[in-house]
Amino acid sequence: MSPAPTPGLDPERLRDHLDRVLPGLVGGRLDARLIEGGRSNLTYTVTDGTGRWVVRRPPLGHVLATAHDMKREYRVIAALHPTAVPVPEALLLCEDESVLGAPFYVMEQVTGTPYRTAEQLAPLGPERTRAAVLSLVDTLVELHAVDPGAVGLGDFGRPEGFLDRQLRRWGKQLDASRNRELPGIDELQAGLGRSLPVSPAPTVIHGDYRLDNVLLGADDRINAVLDWEMSTLGDPLTDLGLLAMYSAPLAVTGSPISTTAGAAGHPTPGELIERYAAGSGRDTTGISWYTAFAWFKLAVILEGIHYRYTLNQTVGPGFDRIGALVPVFIEHGLTTLQEG
Repeated sequence: MSPAPTPGLDPERLRDHLDRVLPGLVGGRLDARLIEGGRSNLTYTVTDGTGRWVVRRPPLGHVLATAHDMKREYRVIAALHPTAVPVPEALLLCEDESVLGAPFYVMEQVTGTPYRTAEQLAPLGPERTRAAVLSLVDTLVELHAVDPGAVGLGDFGRPEGFLDRQLRRWGKQLDASRNRELPGIDELQAGLGRSLPVSPAPTVIHGDYRLDNVLLGADDRINAVLDWEMSTLGDPLTDLGLLAMYSAPLAVTGSPISTTAGAAGHPTPGELIERYAAGSGRDTTGISWYTAFAWFKLAVILEGIHYRYTLNQTVGPGFDRIGALVPVFIEHGLTTLQEG
């Protein structure tokens, strides 16, 4: 009996293409499975019964602009693979949409476990949890130590005016989903704009750096950093601020937002910041701005999800509780900006 079709990936067409471009890589019929839990781009694991690989492509019905994501992701992973930053080996990029209906790339499959919640971390115990999260900081230090020009990423972004553009971009996102009063959101945005810091030297940044975007090995070290679709050249402290935000306890009953911060042994945001400062040598005294910006950005993202929920454009459970979270993120952002 033939296996059920996998939306967005035809194993036979993929096999034909791999045989032409990388002859000898695949030794038999390919089976494919969609990996759940991704956000915008689709991720599949494919196997011939012996080898295993991962395929990334844009979502079904993608617009042309999305096609560039695949090239950017492939480029940054390929550039970082020879460095100390743990990333999968990039095997091929295909921009010919006649193969799978969209551009895609293939990379090696790395073994490891993603941890998305405190409950998933609990079996590790406090000491292993602490070591795992601290290794996340150490890997971020390694990433920000890479010389973009030396690995061919000198033109990977526009670091000049990066923070101002980011703040304006997320302000436009907020305006696009406004359909209710959100006390404090304009105050937070204005406060961020008034206190815009001077960025350190630009580095390659991940853009969404947190524990559930890495694979941890059995030794609690990071085997691979995944999901590079938001990577660019920019202010490295935006990565640290986002990591600090995700490491802050979020005490909201019934929250649909997963966090690992409540796990026993999980380092505090302050500990993560101190370790990053010691490892990188960068001045982190202004990190409260970056963390407040992360709270603002997530508030905007959640409000956009809530807005789509009010228009009946979301599918699945939990969306009815997103709207109540937005004021919590705004409050955290204001407190962080004002008090540090």
